[in-house]
Amino acid sequence: MPIFTVKVKWGKEVYPDVEINTDEPPLVFKAQLFALTGVNPNRQKVMMKGGTLKDDVWGNIQITEGQNILMMGSKDEDVPIEPTVKPMFVEDMTETQLATVTNMPAGLTNLGNSCYLNATVQCLKTVPELRQALADFNAASSSSLSNFEPAEKITIAMSDLYQTMESNQTIPPIVLLQVLHQAFPRFADKADGHNMQQDANECWVELIRMLQQKLPALKNKSNDKSTTNYKSAIDQFFGGSFDVEWKCVESDTEEVTKTTESFLQLSCFISQDVKYMHSGLKNRMQEHITKHSPILGKDAVFTKTSKINRLPAYLTIQFVRFFYKEKDKINAKILKDVKFPIEFDAFELCTPELQEKLVPVRSKFKELEDKVAHEGVKPNARQLAESKQEKPTAPYWFEDDYGSNNSGYYSLQAVLTHKGRSSSSGHYVGWVRQSPTSERWIKCDDDTVTPVTTEDILKLSGGGDWHCAYVLLYGPKLLPLENSSVSS
Repeated sequence: MPIFTVKVKWGKEVYPDVEINTDEPPLVFKAQLFALTGVNPNRQKVMMKGGTLKDDVWGNIQITEGQNILMMGSKDEDVPIEPTVKPMFVEDMTETQLATVTNMPAGLTNLGNSCYLNATVQCLKTVPELRQALADFNAASSSSLSNFEPAEKITIAMSDLYQTMESNQTIPPIVLLQVLHQAFPRFADKADGHNMQQDANECWVELIRMLQQKLPALKNKSNDKSTTNYKSAIDQFFGGSFDVEWKCVESDTEEVTKTTESFLQLSCFISQDVKYMHSGLKNRMQEHITKHSPILGKDAVFTKTSKINRLPAYLTIQFVRFFYKEKDKINAKILKDVKFPIEFDAFELCTPELQEKLVPVRSKFKELEDKVAHEGVKPNARQLAESKQEKPTAPYWFEDDYGSNNSGYYSLQAVLTHKGRSSSSGHYVGWVRQSPTSERWIKCDDDTVTPVTTEDILKLSGGGDWHCAYVLLYGPKLLPLENSSVSS
């Protein structure tokens, strides 16, 4: 009986004394190897001088005593199991499947130059308190939307739309567009049978004013004893106020007049010397206005100085990019590049009294920055993973004013842009932060929703025919709770 002893090498393993009987089929030898290695015969590839060993015949292979034989193959448990569900590639997915897998927000169908509305809706949706107020809204019972007044129609339509958008599927905002047209017929203007493009900031302002009439203020759930001085959630979370001083430039005898003004938006005026948003805002805080002077008995120039005495949680800033061009009868656009920050500090714009109130929480942020700078250690993979998870944060409001900002620090959370040369033409897009503590941004271009980077957001400052920032929405910068002793 021709029996040989051979040496078998399998990966890093070596089996020095394996017997081969060439009178038996090669499958018997492979069975021996299976007993030694656990590699199933149908996964074995046995190679030696003369070729690769088959299962049934030895063929031209000549075995010699002490011969080296190489075996390749993996154990069954080391082989990946074929998935029970067939893999699907991104390019083969439907829009619904793609939105579900990537956790992208719902897109909005363009119903004919309705991008101004779509962009506005997407930006406002980044405010969790607004979503909560709309979800809590209870309209008087009625079988038909037509029985309600315009403000209530718009509030109901937005509430329903936001609820439907939670499905992460593309939604046609038909009802909201219809009630907007009914409430404000100018948004329903047509040219050649098609809806005309509208100004997105005008849409933003009108929607906010409608919601202001109907959405009641929210209660602070973390403090049952707290009360609110606001009737509306809009005033509570979007409304700020100025202390205003009027000083006559042409008369030293006229007393300085002091008034207060409320606002839902700040305006960033764009002049030749304005290169940064902060400069444009400061210019708005001190301006010269002509009005009647009782002392002089005529119109005179007054210096109007405004300081913020109440910062809202959510600060809306409009870049005044459009002006009426008499010659062409259009709202022409200022394309100038005006830089805006991802994190904004409104401290300089506030009254001394408010600045003093902001100091305690600002010091907490400073302590955190100093701690991070002092440690100077790069986070490991586990820390990076944990940092992407939502963490509890300290209250961003003053204890007696739920809906205010108690630090003066803001983080950009939405940008509404315009691409084109006139407010009545071109295209509007919403760019939104996925969540208040996320570094992930999303471009909402009607029904096309795609991820973008912070660098892409900073490129929206203007200076050409690319998308230019028109309305910015800043939310409160959130302080991680473990780094704060501030309580609500």
